[in-house]
Amino acid sequence: MYTTVIQPRMSETNGTGHISNTTLPVWFEAAREPIYCLFNPTGDMRTFSLIIVSMNVDFLRQIYFGREVEVRTWVEHIGNSSFTLYEELYQEGQLCAKGRATYVYFDYENQKSQQISQEVRRELEVHRLPTIVEESSRG
Repeated sequence: MYTTVIQPRMSETNGTGHISNTTLPVWFEAAREPIYCLFNPTGDMRTFSLIIVSMNVDFLRQIYFGREVEVRTWVEHIGNSSFTLYEELYQEGQLCAKGRATYVYFDYENQKSQQISQEVRRELEVHRLPTIVEESSRG
């Protein structure tokens, strides 16, 4: 699992004192940076090769300004040219939101998906979402 801590900003707070619902996709994306680096180690946006094809967020609890949040990101599925992430957002130990995002590794020059390398696949596997069977075997 990848873990990212975010300090909510005043500009992300709505008139009711809660973090705006439009902020969470941005926070989830910020927590994906280590994954982006696997595919684009140089950080050169001209060679960025991932396309998001699906994203959803389930809002479970209100999130507040002035209290840091933690985003936990797991790899849920790895295909030949795509992968799906499962993400959870916590504030003060409470699960406040969860979501999924699916990316395709894309070759812009040829306008088609490309296969994820074995090296990147191995690193993604390290961060796989545990299955129920794996969790129960841990005791």
